[in-house]
Amino acid sequence: MAAARRARAADPRSVFMREAAEPAPAVPQGLIRAARKSGQLNLSGRNLSEVPQHVWRINLDTPEEAHHNLSFGAADRWWEQTDLTKLILASNKLQCLSEDVKLLPALTVLDVHDNQLTSLPSALGQLENLQKLDVSHNKLKSIPEELLQLSHLKSLLLHHNELNVLPDGFGQLVSLEELDVSNNQLTDIPTSFALLINLVRLNLACNQLQSLPADLSAMKSLRQLDCTKNYLEMVPSKLATMASLEQLYLRKNKLRSLPEFPSCELLKELHAGENQIEILNADNLKHLMSLSVLELRDNKIKSVPDEIALLQKLERLDLSNNDISRLPYTLGNLPQLKFLALEGNPLRTIRRDLLQKGTQELLKYLRSKIQDDVTNSNKEPPVTAMTLPSESRINMHAITTLKLLEYSEKQAAVIPDEMFNAVRSNPVTTVNFSKNQLSEVPPRIVELKDSVCDVSLAFNKISSISPELCMLHKLTHLDIRNNFLTSLPEAMEALTRLQIINLSFNRLKVFPSVLYRIPALETILLANNQVGAIDPLQLQKMDKLGTLDLQNNDLLQVPPELGNCETLRTLLLEGNPFRTPRAAILAKGTAAVLEYLRSRIPT
Repeated sequence: MAAARRARAADPRSVFMREAAEPAPAVPQGLIRAARKSGQLNLSGRNLSEVPQHVWRINLDTPEEAHHNLSFGAADRWWEQTDLTKLILASNKLQCLSEDVKLLPALTVLDVHDNQLTSLPSALGQLENLQKLDVSHNKLKSIPEELLQLSHLKSLLLHHNELNVLPDGFGQLVSLEELDVSNNQLTDIPTSFALLINLVRLNLACNQLQSLPADLSAMKSLRQLDCTKNYLEMVPSKLATMASLEQLYLRKNKLRSLPEFPSCELLKELHAGENQIEILNADNLKHLMSLSVLELRDNKIKSVPDEIALLQKLERLDLSNNDISRLPYTLGNLPQLKFLALEGNPLRTIRRDLLQKGTQELLKYLRSKIQDDVTNSNKEPPVTAMTLPSESRINMHAITTLKLLEYSEKQAAVIPDEMFNAVRSNPVTTVNFSKNQLSEVPPRIVELKDSVCDVSLAFNKISSISPELCMLHKLTHLDIRNNFLTSLPEAMEALTRLQIINLSFNRLKVFPSVLYRIPALETILLANNQVGAIDPLQLQKMDKLGTLDLQNNDLLQVPPELGNCETLRTLLLEGNPFRTPRAAILAKGTAAVLEYLRSRIPT
């Protein structure tokens, strides 16, 4: 090809014909020159209604600089420069692509997402080196059969179009590792999908699918399957034999039951909320030894089997808005469980105020009930039977047996000394002073520093953290949501065992820097504050941080480097004024958000 270019440069007729035939280019020559050197051309967001002809001919036409009498240095030898391998035409106003795309046979990446394309040229099938094709967010109604000739294609993004059918021969794309056809109008999936044995991620969300072909189980490499928001009434039992599957999204369908998962020993996340599931039985759960997230909210589940205690790696369990009246107490023994949502269930054995105390408090209660069963005691301890000290009825049972000091929902401005006096030599591990009118942390709380692990001061009027609270060196769980905090003191750095902190609904305008220096933190809840920025490099150092809730703050941007926080399993960002990631990406969950952010890190 270099020789052909030199021949054309030597022929004055070729120069004349080119100059006579072509109008002034719509793309700056500087970009074209840079593309000849790098092999990459980014024309995104340029308001283009068509692709200039000299872009398609970039590999063929003689460069502009060859028309002038110039001496070339080693860096400017245009006849030695590379063919185009990456072309980005995203976020323009293109309504069609020219068949001249075939003039770029070296392309490995073609990105035309966010345009107005209604069809694709059949010449795409001639780009035999193409590995990634992104035509998402267009108006495509069909896919040309020629596209199926792209035997090296690894990533095909077709989401947010108007497709109602896919070609039967789709299985010919045997190299595909990622396929996204979400947000279309598909009513069925070609059975040839079963031939996509290298597929790792398949997104079928937001279509009109009523069933899935059982042959999908042949996809032995599939790790992520998203079928959210379709019309599925059942999942084929064969589908549950996919041994490599790690994430399965079945939310917002019409499922009445879950399949057994005999071979899904690697499944880490199962999302099946907003269905019509009535029964959750042991067979649905007993094989899921790797499961860390189980989301079943907004169903009609009436009971939870005792076998849920087999899920020893479970970290998040969402059973909100079901018909569950009782829970197996063995839930309290799940060692990794950090988030348990039960709101909206007619639970008879658990009081509502206990549900509001958070996951750790609830798990402690369930564990205490296991002990009660062992000792054949059917009496539920009067955990919340505290009365005013002036009535001389301090709940000594709670203090001595449950190691709980509680004075909540009293609308009190101070905690009476009688409460602290009653503790005496009895070490308490849990303190609940929530839902009062406290304007400061009770100073005498420091007397509990050698035993207390869990403190709730939620729903008060506290405006600052006192030095006394910073001396509770065994503290692992601090709930101080719904107060008037504007900052946290540096002295909190001394809380080296703190694992969970709830600061939601306060008045924090910056991310408290002291949190970056508490290495044991696993969960930070900062929703509904006014935080404007975060430091991703500091967060990366927090190697135990698994949950970060920043919903409803003032974040104008999300730093791409946040994607490198590999320990994060739950990242909540909804309700902030930033533009990217978009809501559609946020809705896909933490893994998708982190992957998106990593893709935006400048290289």
